Amino acid sequence: MDAHTDGRSGRPTAGRTGRTTPLPGRGVGRRSLATLLCGALAAGGLAAAGVVALEPGAASASSHREAPLISGQPQYDNTDVYAFVSPDKPDTTTLVANWIPFQEPAGGPNFYTFAEDAQYDLHVDNNGDAQSELIFRYTFRTHTKNENTFLYNTGPVDSLDDPDLNITQTYDIDLIKLHRQKLVSKTKLADDVPVAPSNVGKASMPDYGKLRSQAVYKLSNGSTTFAGQADDPFFLDLRVFDLLYGGDLSEVGRDTLKGYNVNSIALQVPNDMLTESKEQPVVGIWSTTQRKDARGHWRQVSRLGNPLVNEVVNPQKDKDRFNASAPWDDAQFLKNVTNPELPKLIEAIYKIDAPDEPRDDLVDVFLKGVKGLNQPPSVRPAEELRLNTSIKPAATPKRLGVLDGDNAGFPNGRRLTDDVVDEALQVMEGELVGSKNDLGDAVDANDKKFGGSFPYLAEPTAGSRGATAKTDGTSVRNQLGDALNTSGVGGGSDTTLIVTSAAAGAAGFLLIAMALVWWRRRTRRTYY
Repeated sequence: MDAHTDGRSGRPTAGRTGRTTPLPGRGVGRRSLATLLCGALAAGGLAAAGVVALEPGAASASSHREAPLISGQPQYDNTDVYAFVSPDKPDTTTLVANWIPFQEPAGGPNFYTFAEDAQYDLHVDNNGDAQSELIFRYTFRTHTKNENTFLYNTGPVDSLDDPDLNITQTYDIDLIKLHRQKLVSKTKLADDVPVAPSNVGKASMPDYGKLRSQAVYKLSNGSTTFAGQADDPFFLDLRVFDLLYGGDLSEVGRDTLKGYNVNSIALQVPNDMLTESKEQPVVGIWSTTQRKDARGHWRQVSRLGNPLVNEVVNPQKDKDRFNASAPWDDAQFLKNVTNPELPKLIEAIYKIDAPDEPRDDLVDVFLKGVKGLNQPPSVRPAEELRLNTSIKPAATPKRLGVLDGDNAGFPNGRRLTDDVVDEALQVMEGELVGSKNDLGDAVDANDKKFGGSFPYLAEPTAGSRGATAKTDGTSVRNQLGDALNTSGVGGGSDTTLIVTSAAAGAAGFLLIAMALVWWRRRTRRTYY
């Protein structure tokens, strides 16, 4: 199950496939309570117990910076998971998982890459036992054409194999089949597939859409894959952590994630590849990240199914442990769901009564699935994103999903357009036990429009997103402009002036450098 870690380089190709190795609407004025988060939550809890742990070991350390350890490891931090029946291809299901939160688009010169010492896994539980029957494993390699430059790209990039794209990545996909956590087979679905690069800016990547389309690859088994940068599709007002807005709801309604990017993995798979049978079309989805420790062993450092579980459902003492755990061992976190903290905080600050505990309604909806909709038979309660693949996509999706009568939406899977914050918050505050409410964070849609075909994600915001800053006439830009438009001393040309100025600057720098070297030799001492 180990990923490839060699240093192969060269022009990316779609790769070889099929090698199998058998082995033993609502505005700010509504009671918008703070985002959410809560909701997300609900999902959190978790449930049942037992079973032997799967192969990769657990370690410690996912949504946006939700646990202490993973917040310092963004390349391994899984921010969100989505699973939905593909709207334009209803015989397939699309899985999306994102990593590296809060990417500043202009964050060069070292832009955003997947980690090479990580296994990025998409898990599928197709019989409701809280264990993986299928794992789609993505592993990445980084290639550098010219190590003698600090540039990510050395000129305008026209294609993924453009010589001017200095830093590139490729990836492999392995399909791992398990039975009761025992390895059955491992199949190479693809290798050396190119990754869509970070969107440096319009000067570097004048047609980013073209690069995005070149990173969409069809596989021999009928699946389609994509990996690369994308606009962060999650929309919400995260400032709820300022003590639930300090009781001032006039501050809600700003999309905290607007303008930030993430690294995404998207996989579109025929439904009959994912499900146990036509009679059992419900699947549970979650993602994990594993990283090699100092001894070379794989350790799970991030885990995510439903949104925001680890951020607002689990207390500090459980966050790192949750990221290192597996769904079949979720009984240890059950109390966090049946006795959630958030409704109590809302009651204390906004005087909205918290529903009575224990919250069995949250267990039924978020840990088992809705009976008759997305609950598999003989289900074992666990924190998974559950999707009934037999439910056809809605012609006009409703942002509140099942709460608004749209059974193709959250918590039946999660579409990019689902307002999971408002949905989960309303359920957390008792929507299903008679406490009707209209809570939300007043952020009802993403700032960018999603696509109508795979990978559906909006293109990432470019590093050159802003307009040129205005100047007051004294900026370096302005002074440089003056130099370019002024004759040199003694009638010299513009070019002479520029060259002379550059030479003088270089000479001054050299003199300073020589002085520093002399000083260091005079003061050198040995350190132990």
